[in-house]
Amino acid sequence: MSNSVTMPNDGQVILKKQDDLVNGFMASESKKIQMLSLIVLLLMVSLIVDVSIGPGNFSLGTVLEVLMNRESHGIKLEVIIWDYRLPVAVTAVLVGAMLGVAGALMQTLLNNPLAEPFTLGVSSAASFGAALAIVSGVGFAANVGSLLVTLNAFIFALGTCGVLLLLMRLKGVGTQTIILFGIAIFFAFNALLAIMQYGASETQLQRIVFWMLGSLNRASWAQISWGAILLTIVLPFCMMRTWQLTALRLGEESALSMGVDIPRLRIEILICISLLAATAVAFVGTIGFVGLVGPHIARLLVGENQRYFVPLAALLGALMLSVTSIVSKAITPGIIYPIGIITALIGVPVFLTIILRHSKEQAL
Repeated sequence: MSNSVTMPNDGQVILKKQDDLVNGFMASESKKIQMLSLIVLLLMVSLIVDVSIGPGNFSLGTVLEVLMNRESHGIKLEVIIWDYRLPVAVTAVLVGAMLGVAGALMQTLLNNPLAEPFTLGVSSAASFGAALAIVSGVGFAANVGSLLVTLNAFIFALGTCGVLLLLMRLKGVGTQTIILFGIAIFFAFNALLAIMQYGASETQLQRIVFWMLGSLNRASWAQISWGAILLTIVLPFCMMRTWQLTALRLGEESALSMGVDIPRLRIEILICISLLAATAVAFVGTIGFVGLVGPHIARLLVGENQRYFVPLAALLGALMLSVTSIVSKAITPGIIYPIGIITALIGVPVFLTIILRHSKEQAL
């Protein structure tokens, strides 16, 4: 008799627990979607503010009218807004998204929160490639004219990622070895870059420094088109593999038990990282810490679920560089500071915080 009374109650308890789990999961998913929506809204606001700030002191209303109707305020404002300010603002968003995704994927692949294109020497390699073209005119492609510097930076960055890819395929090479190798690349190319600077003329030295500090002033609609196409291809490709990346975060043994082809996944993702990082650096020069800070904040907000982590890292990277673009123009009226300086000032404290936090976790 007692069993006939308790069994239904046990069943009800189990069903209630299942309902609570489902409701909790749905609430968590809803919060993550709301977070993504909020960042998208902030990014749109930041983009508009970025376009509205600059020499000329045009009102926000005037800028919005020109954005909606190019010819509403004459040819002068059309050129200023559409041919200069808007390409710069959109480039900041695209490059920030590229660096955010590249950093997020690199951290996931190497299982290290300190991994990103800047800290693994990709940006240093690109800077050396640009300096080589500026000082000596040496490049891997002929008859490309003014594109030589950009193309050289792209090839050196892509080549560095290729070396990291080959190293990753060697047996017995762990993620810590790859990170140490990336740091060695960073210092090696910095030394080569110093040699190039030492032998450069005053004009060439100014161009090299301008490249190393990072700038959005080279932005153009042609670059934006190529960047948008690349991001449109790479991001969906990576999103299709988010469950595999999430499984990899649980450990290689867990990922293998779930049927994940880890060597193939690493190759595919590192190729994506290479394309994103090399293109971003080729467009705007050396921009550090965006690929570190964006993913770090995204991880704090949504955890390790790559289905939300990767797109949120892209949005936060875009938002960070967009806000940086605004700050670079707002510090001193009439002067536009290199964005690489500002991202470094923001990124270094976060970088140190991550190191201390990572050290405490390992100690525990």
